[in-house]
Amino acid sequence: MSTTDATAFWDGVYAARPAAVGPRPNARLTETVTDLPPGDALDLGCGGGGDALWLAGQGWHVTATDISAVAVERLATLAHSHGLGDRVLAVRHDLHESFPPGAFDLVCAHYLHTPFTLDRSAVLRSAAHALRPGGRLLVVDHGSTAPWSWNQDPDTRYPGPREVAAGIALDPAAWTVERAHAPRRIATGPDGRTAEVTDHVLLIRRTA
Repeated sequence: MSTTDATAFWDGVYAARPAAVGPRPNARLTETVTDLPPGDALDLGCGGGGDALWLAGQGWHVTATDISAVAVERLATLAHSHGLGDRVLAVRHDLHESFPPGAFDLVCAHYLHTPFTLDRSAVLRSAAHALRPGGRLLVVDHGSTAPWSWNQDPDTRYPGPREVAAGIALDPAAWTVERAHAPRRIATGPDGRTAEVTDHVLLIRRTA
């Protein structure tokens, strides 16, 4: 499928949802990042913007990107309304074609799943190479299907975090896997429903 199809799909997903006033950050982000000193962060697939706004509120300078112009424009508006416009740069990127420039202390990719062509391993490898020494790549994937997910295919397979790490194929002399596990939690969907879900959490640190 074409880039135009992917853009239209994700614009439709976000346009169908009411614009959030105070989007929540992902739980795996807050538990991982709270004790880290603020620096420069890159949010891949920023969606509703909860992660970018939370990071900016913690003192980070955030580049937030999404394929959806609807998501990016909403986040830019939210950042200004929250007084965080100087800490959040919201930019549109189709990661199948381009990757945001810069060097970062944190790159996070939460639920970067799509029904369209995307070499995720290549994207995450680019993310790892964009880290400064000591920086961390946090990848949080679905490990189960939530009732509100756009993808309800019962045959969907969710690779584990070690499998994702193997696919990125980073040199262990320069990158270290700090966490690779599959915790469960009670999640709340866009419509307020709750369900128990599994997250696949991978945390990689650049050591050199």
